[in-house]
Amino acid sequence: MLSIATDIDALARFGRALADPIRCRILLALSKAPAHPADLAEQLEISRTRLSNHLACLRDCGIVVAVPEGRRVRYELADPRLGHALDDLRGAVLAVEADRTCLEADQKGCC
Repeated sequence: MLSIATDIDALARFGRALADPIRCRILLALSKAPAHPADLAEQLEISRTRLSNHLACLRDCGIVVAVPEGRRVRYELADPRLGHALDDLRGAVLAVEADRTCLEADQKGCC
């Protein structure tokens, strides 16, 4: 049972990370290459303060890590497999979205 609880906790943390569009943008950027906060803030066109709050959330979820580089810090995905998982998840969601069989999904708020 402990393994199932651990699996559920891990997926819930990943879900929290993906629940915010800015965090999704950060993860997609970091899946391409590690980056420094100043560069990420500029690339995503958000304030450094806002970015810092989202990076803290992603660190707390265990999805990104801060790597010291002298006086600077570089952020990267905690594990390269997360980049592959994001690509797979995005591809699956887009495929399902393109192939919706429920024609009334938008009106009903389902699917």
